Amino acid sequence: MSEIKGKIIRVSGPVVDAEGLRGVKMYEVCRVGNEGLIGEVNRVLEDVCTIQVYEETAGIKPGEPVIASGRPLSVELGPGLIGQIFDGIQRPLPRIKEAVGDFIKRGVVADAIPRNTEWEFTPLLKKGSKVEPGSILGEIPETKLVKHRIIVPQGISGELTDVATEGKYKVTDEVGTVKTTEGEDYTLPLLQTWPVRRARPTKFKLSTDTPLITGQRIIDTFFPTAKGGTAAIPGGFGTGKTVMLHQLAKWADAKIIIYVGCGERGNEMTEVLEEFPKLTDPRTGEPLMARTVLIANTSNMPVAAREASIYTGITMAEYFRDMGYDVALMADSTSRWAEALREISGRLEEMPGEEGYPAYLASRLSEFYERAGRVVTLGPKEQIASISVTGAVSPPGGDFSEPVTVNTLRIVKVFWALDKDLASRRHFPAINWLQSYSLYLDNLKEWFISQVNAEWIPLRETAMILLQREEELKEIVQLVGPDALPETEKVILEAARMIREDYLMQSALHPVDSYCDPTKSYRMLKVIIRFYENMKRAVNLGVPVREVLKLSVYDEIARLKIVEQSKVKQVCDEVEKRIDSQFDTLQTKTTPSVAVAK
Repeated sequence: MSEIKGKIIRVSGPVVDAEGLRGVKMYEVCRVGNEGLIGEVNRVLEDVCTIQVYEETAGIKPGEPVIASGRPLSVELGPGLIGQIFDGIQRPLPRIKEAVGDFIKRGVVADAIPRNTEWEFTPLLKKGSKVEPGSILGEIPETKLVKHRIIVPQGISGELTDVATEGKYKVTDEVGTVKTTEGEDYTLPLLQTWPVRRARPTKFKLSTDTPLITGQRIIDTFFPTAKGGTAAIPGGFGTGKTVMLHQLAKWADAKIIIYVGCGERGNEMTEVLEEFPKLTDPRTGEPLMARTVLIANTSNMPVAAREASIYTGITMAEYFRDMGYDVALMADSTSRWAEALREISGRLEEMPGEEGYPAYLASRLSEFYERAGRVVTLGPKEQIASISVTGAVSPPGGDFSEPVTVNTLRIVKVFWALDKDLASRRHFPAINWLQSYSLYLDNLKEWFISQVNAEWIPLRETAMILLQREEELKEIVQLVGPDALPETEKVILEAARMIREDYLMQSALHPVDSYCDPTKSYRMLKVIIRFYENMKRAVNLGVPVREVLKLSVYDEIARLKIVEQSKVKQVCDEVEKRIDSQFDTLQTKTTPSVAVAK
């Protein structure tokens, strides 16, 4: 295909108008100006097109050349993705730093996947095999944690007429040839490309009946998300959105992690880039980066590339999903992405919607979140895989009624509302248990009953009732003080306090408390509810709450969160026995004296 050439006629920030590009298509990638800046066509009118430039446009001027590439914005997919750090349009930041220094120069180009690295390829199909899209041609041990499966691309089916022998190959090397049903020969290299704005196809979607275990007690207990599910974390400044996403990236029960830093402050993204390579995967002992891809597009990077970054991330996630893996994608934050959308829309002189956001904000958000799901992948061997998407939302002033938050909540099924008051009291995670919700609860009940314990659901319901009753009693306490309450209501306040402080509060920095297995969460909650039921029974027999709080087991419960997983069963069994014995002793000592006093 011959190149289509034109010239710049207008520059407005990251948006450039060019003429002479007759025949150019929507979303086609162009090289803009003398420095060859990367851009994408997003409006065409006769031979004038509008190009969204992904780099700083300062200094370019009308008359400079524009060259259309003939292909849409696409990402390279193949061995070499895992452990990499990319910018929003999949430029590898470490290799760019080696080439040009600490600052990315305009127009710099680098292969997303290195061309000189050799990979150990093992074929899984033989010559003469029938193949179709999704067929697994072979495997490459990309890291100790990830076997990279080479899959037949979309639209290719037929007979495998040639397949490479076991050995080392570069990503550009051909490892197979397919004679298609049309009689053409199609060669299969290790490398594929895929346009980021088009979802990769699957056979069909499945219902979400398996939780995505996060290791965060308030999430897994009260507001669980599912494998293939969608969740949002809205919260104002300082409420812990980024730390929460870091925790999910570290501990989520997924094979592959894609972390997209979309418009966040540079120091926060630096923390991710510095911390993640040092982390150890808790399940395998290997480095966490051995199953992670990072995409960094900070707030000081070009705004247009921020808009593309979430599509780059979700396309990589779909690629690993098509191999049969469970993938978790974290986007921090979709508010910054929406701000980029708003700025570009303004440059395009489009009619603004609410608060200046474009009228298509809701549909763009839907397109992104709808690419999540638990699916049956293409190919003769049906595999169940999933993409779980969690997006942080940064509403100005913590206002949940602003457009990005409202439109996100219409789409996602899990809402973790971060509370400024909880954060100011140093209660983390600062998820408000009365505002948050999960629409996956009914689907996930059976899993928790079969995999954790049949008591899980009633324990959870009891804990939530106590927290709700505490909120109702707070108004009375503010008017008359806690001492004026009846003893039975003091029991509710104390039990709710134990749930809040001894169970829901969790330290992201503590080596043990940072992750809590569902079985440990169940045992901890069971102990607290057992203490509450004994306390309620004792108070009904005349024991004052102040005497209950003097029991030594009361302090032991607060320390359960730092008990190692291997010792949880033994320690909780012992604590439960002490609860029963100490309450029996307390009732024996206290009840007669109460009767005499009466």
